[in-house]
Amino acid sequence: MIARRAARVAGAMCFVLSASLFSVAPVAAQRTTPVKIGALTASWGPSKPIVGLREGLQQLGYREDIDFALGVRSTQGNTAELPAAARQLVRFGADILVGDGTGEAPRALQLAAVERIPVVFMGATDPVSRGLVRSLARPGGNVTGIASLEVDLGPKRLEIFRELMPGLKRVMVPYDAVDPGFEQMLGIYRDAARRLGLTLVETPLRSEDEARAVVGELRKGQVDGIVSPRSLSFNIPGFMVEAAARQSAATMFHDSYFVERGGLVSYSENTIEVGRQAARLVDRIMKGAKPADLPVEQSTKFELFINAKTAKALGLTVPPSLLLRADRVIE
Repeated sequence: MIARRAARVAGAMCFVLSASLFSVAPVAAQRTTPVKIGALTASWGPSKPIVGLREGLQQLGYREDIDFALGVRSTQGNTAELPAAARQLVRFGADILVGDGTGEAPRALQLAAVERIPVVFMGATDPVSRGLVRSLARPGGNVTGIASLEVDLGPKRLEIFRELMPGLKRVMVPYDAVDPGFEQMLGIYRDAARRLGLTLVETPLRSEDEARAVVGELRKGQVDGIVSPRSLSFNIPGFMVEAAARQSAATMFHDSYFVERGGLVSYSENTIEVGRQAARLVDRIMKGAKPADLPVEQSTKFELFINAKTAKALGLTVPPSLLLRADRVIE
């Protein structure tokens, strides 16, 4: 399957990094050992925020394997494995923990760290209600990071989707039925759908097999489009890529990664930049600041990706207004 092939490639990248987790290279004169940074993701290998974190630290003058060592643990779409992976990073002796995603990875790190190790999240949705911090201005505890504006992006995704597809009527929203954070997102989508005259097909899923049957094997004409949840639970985005390959429906994603692999369109935060923002917080912690004293920041850069090849296969003409606004058009 397309999703699985992509997973295997990214998984191989992760193996290379993880095999030498926290190995110590020649030590800089001012340090005994590099600062050990443990990164956790539910993605298939180092995610874009983690790539941005590495780039951000290097731009700040830190040398990898001399000033810092970055170890990555990924659960390849299985969010249930995040707590065990987080505990593994703690056992490896991480000095700072970093997690990406809506909140599952940061929460797993928070529990594993038991307030002993600083935790920085990258792109968590509503970190206060998820229990990651006490408030955005005064996080308290050992956790801070970059908050996602996902709730604000939901209506914009539907607006762009309809602009790209004037005939859009029925939109499927598949999601993990036990995700406590998605109920708020559903409310946002419902309001936006009513305003835009769309019918929202809410599709709660409870297993990867169900996600494969409902999303991966979607028949043409069941819905006009599918909107991806900002979660890798049950490999839902991967099955959406498979539906896109069969032209079962148009697809709107939460990350450009999936548009690069055949999805139609994405509107999202620039997650590379989210990682770079997080690097600045990690820098301050490395210099002695406490997470409790570092206000939570919000992502500041957003990007629109359109796959013109997929649009053509679906019989769509991308409006010039969207082409002008797109950060990248994949031909």
